[in-house]
Amino acid sequence: MNEQSTHVKGVKIQTTSYLMILIACIIYGFVLYETFHTSQKYQALTAATDSYIRSQDAASAVSQASSFLTEQARLYVITANPDYTEAYFKEANETRSREISLETLHEVEHHQEDDEVHIYLQTALQYSYKLMERELYAMKLVAVANGYDISQLAQELQDCALSEEDLAASPEAQKEKAKNLVFDTAYQDEKALIESNLSYSTSSILGHTRSIQEASTEALRLQLGRLRIYISILFLMNIVIFLIISLLIIKPLQIYVKCINDNRALEVIGSYEFKYLALTYNNIYELNAANEVMLRKKAERDALTGILNRGAFDQIKASLKASPVPVALMLIDVDKFKEVNDGYGHEMGDKVLKQVANLLSSRFRTSDFVARIGGDEFAVILPEANEETLSAVADKVKDLNQLLLHNEQDMPPVSLSVGVALSHQGFDETLYKKADLALYQVKEAGRCGCSFYQDGME
Repeated sequence: MNEQSTHVKGVKIQTTSYLMILIACIIYGFVLYETFHTSQKYQALTAATDSYIRSQDAASAVSQASSFLTEQARLYVITANPDYTEAYFKEANETRSREISLETLHEVEHHQEDDEVHIYLQTALQYSYKLMERELYAMKLVAVANGYDISQLAQELQDCALSEEDLAASPEAQKEKAKNLVFDTAYQDEKALIESNLSYSTSSILGHTRSIQEASTEALRLQLGRLRIYISILFLMNIVIFLIISLLIIKPLQIYVKCINDNRALEVIGSYEFKYLALTYNNIYELNAANEVMLRKKAERDALTGILNRGAFDQIKASLKASPVPVALMLIDVDKFKEVNDGYGHEMGDKVLKQVANLLSSRFRTSDFVARIGGDEFAVILPEANEETLSAVADKVKDLNQLLLHNEQDMPPVSLSVGVALSHQGFDETLYKKADLALYQVKEAGRCGCSFYQDGME
C-alpha cells in the first residue's frame, strides 16, 4: 500500500457520530417517556373507536340478515321456488348471521358495561324472531296452495300449523294471504322496530365512545405539546448533522462519483475515512489500469500467433453489421495442414501458423482486421472495400502462396485456399456464407488459390 495512506489527517466520522448519538439518545429518552404515556391514551381512544366500529358492523349485519330472510320469504311467496326456502333456512340455521353479530354486540356492550344496549339488542332480536313466524306461516300457505309434499319441506315448515280457516281456503286465497303476511303494513312496522332498536344500541355505544374520546383527547393535547418541544430540539440537531454529513460525506462522494465517471483517480478530500479510502482506491486504480491493459491484450489476441482471436473477430463482425460502408471478408485455410502436423510434428505446425499470421498481417492495410478463427483457419475483414481492393487481394494471395510454397525459412511448403465475398451494406448475415462458398470452390478446384463469390454458387 502507498505510504501516503498511513499518514492521513482529518475529522473522523466515527468520533463525530458517537458524540451526536449520545446527545440524541438523551433527547430520545425524554421523547420515549412522553410517547409511552401518549400511547396509553391513544390505545384507550382506539379501543373505544374500535368498539363503536364493531357495533356498527354487527348491527349492519343483523339488519342485512333480517332483510335477506325477508327477501327469500317474499321471493318464495311470489314464485313458489323451493330454492328460496333452502337459502332462507341455510341463513337461519347454519350461517346464523344475526346471532353471531349479536354476540359481537354483546361483547362490546359488556366491555362498556351499558345495560341499556343489552335491552335494545334483545328487543331487536325478539322482533326478528316474531317476523320469522309470519314468514314461516306465509311460506307454509304457499306450499299448501301449490300442493307440495309437506314431508319434503323443511322441519320448521312442517311444524308450522295453519288455521282451519286457512286450510279450507282456496289456493288463490291462500296465496293472497301469504303475500299480505310479508308485504302488509304490520310486517313493515315490525321491520322498522328492528332497525330502530339496533340504531338505539349503536347510539348508546357512540355516546360512551365520545366520552372516552374527549378525556383522551385532552391528555393527548398536553403530551403532544411537550413532544413538539423535544422534536424541535431534534430538528435543530438534524440540521447540524446534515451540515456535517454534507461537508464530510456527501460532497466527497459527489466528487468521487465524478472522478469514477471520468475514469480518473479520486481527489483526497473529506473526513479521515474518505481520505484514507481515496488513497487506497488510487493505489488499486493504478494497479487495475495496468492489469486491464494486459488482460485486454490477452483477451483479444491469439496466444500462438499474436493476431486477433475468434472472440475479437466476432466483436468486429457485430460492430460492422449496422455500418453502411462496403465490407469484404476473406476466409483462409492452410492447405493439408494436418499432413504438416503428422509429418513434421506439432511444433513445426505452430511455426507454419505463426508464419502465415505474420505474412497476412504484413500484406494488408492497418485498417484491415487479421484474425485466427480456428486451428488452421484465418480470416481478414476489409472495411471500405471495393472492386479495386478485391483485385489487389487476388495478387496478394498469389504472392503469399509463392512465398509459402518456396519457403526460405527451412519449413515445409504449404499453400493457402482463400474465399472472398463483398457486401455493399456492412457485414450482413450472408457475407460469411458467401465467402465460405467461394472457399469451397477453391478447394474443389484443387486448393492453392483465391476465388470470389459469384451469384449462383449456391
